[in-house]
Amino acid sequence: MNDLENSLPTQLFAQDNARIGPALGLTILWHPDPQRIGDQYAVPASEGRLALSRSAPLFVRPGHESRALAHRAIARAPAHIVHLPDDAVEIVPPDSAMPLEINGAVASEKIRLDRADIARGVVLGLGGKVLLCLHWMNMAPKDNPVPGFLGVSSGAIATRELIHQVAATDLAVLLLGETGTGKDVAARAIHAGSSRSNQPLVAVNMATLNEALAPADLFGALKGAYTGSQVKREGLFAEADGGTLFLDELGDTPASVQPMLLRVLETGRYRPLGASRDLMSSARLIAATDQDLDAKGFNQPLLRRMEAFVIRVPTLRERREDIGMLLLHALQECGISAAELASLPASLVSAICHYDWPGNVRQLANVARRTLIALRAGQHPTLGQFVNVGRTPRPNTSAGAPAARADASPASPRRKLAQVTSDDLLKALESHGWQISGAAQALGISRPSLYKLIEAHPAIRPAAMIPVDEISTALREFRGDLTLCASYLKTPSEALRRHMRVLGLEPGF
Repeated sequence: MNDLENSLPTQLFAQDNARIGPALGLTILWHPDPQRIGDQYAVPASEGRLALSRSAPLFVRPGHESRALAHRAIARAPAHIVHLPDDAVEIVPPDSAMPLEINGAVASEKIRLDRADIARGVVLGLGGKVLLCLHWMNMAPKDNPVPGFLGVSSGAIATRELIHQVAATDLAVLLLGETGTGKDVAARAIHAGSSRSNQPLVAVNMATLNEALAPADLFGALKGAYTGSQVKREGLFAEADGGTLFLDELGDTPASVQPMLLRVLETGRYRPLGASRDLMSSARLIAATDQDLDAKGFNQPLLRRMEAFVIRVPTLRERREDIGMLLLHALQECGISAAELASLPASLVSAICHYDWPGNVRQLANVARRTLIALRAGQHPTLGQFVNVGRTPRPNTSAGAPAARADASPASPRRKLAQVTSDDLLKALESHGWQISGAAQALGISRPSLYKLIEAHPAIRPAAMIPVDEISTALREFRGDLTLCASYLKTPSEALRRHMRVLGLEPGF
């Protein structure tokens, strides 16, 4: 029997990527040895009771060696995790001086957690050094990598599996999910895994299309086809011919072009403005939205066509067990050193793992970047410097109620434009990596309203008006990091990406 079978129940591997249980899982969120982050243990239903200590159980990832937590801050005397018949869980603190934190509050007595608590992911702190996530596992652990889409959660595994499945086809794909979940990453992965990978991937944010010019942007136009048209214009469908066309923010597609998109999907035919005959496009369509298109009044036949294959990308709060891996990856992408990683405040990492991340993976990555900047400036960053952390957790009660989450913050209520100050606007954009969707959601306004505020703000510049040498300097200074460049230049990141592409400063998608 190999190490993997020793540390994870063998029934999880009865068939490749089998759906299971759900089983009760433990994932290492944070550990002084960063190579341990993401290791897991699944509690067999037959055990019912797990002793958690410095030496047991053995955690593992597929393809890695199994090891105990093995840190001196963790007591040898075990804490106990008891899986009860009604899928509730009881946690009994160890008979030692080691502090055991449950959702940010020190547990002095046994705590009972119900099934819903486990579904949200319970963060366990051991000795102030190691963080674990107690959660349900619905998929057997599997090494099915997709570039850029990290995570050991069941949600991440299932999403990657769907990406692999649909990449081998030419089906239209609709990616659903909140802003910042990684829909663009999934689109790139589908293209990269397809037979079209050596052909262009062309992306367009449908929210940025002008209602009047959208047909020309998408389908092209002959010279003189509309006022100001001085030369023949190739559209995005022609540019993506043979490859993939990614329609981001599909829900914001101008109503006038929705029937035109339907025709291309049904027949492959489209007609440039001013042309006398149709052209054919073999571009594959992938679209993404964070909106409920059924409720929005979107063109229903077009929606049904785009639903040939649907992937719902899970939110970060649905896969809390991935937060540690994603945080580590974001810090490493920024070039964090081993010494800087070791100096990361444990309280900050704990707060990051407890937070619900309304801006999802993108917001987490932005906070990681800003954290490293603060560390290098000699500061002691807290999560509250970067996001609204909401309420502080309440202590556990003697009745055994779990601690309230520090991340419990309601969705932003709808606001009038006059209620949004200049500082509010800048803070929302900074917190969401200068991404329009996330900032609009945080402020409680629509995307068109946000564009109006941006246009009127004296400190925010249109990307096309920023001198080329200034953009080049920012790219060198921040090593090509688009989010940091957008923050430095004070311009929305999507507009900056498009302008950089026009200038030839950024490759591809």
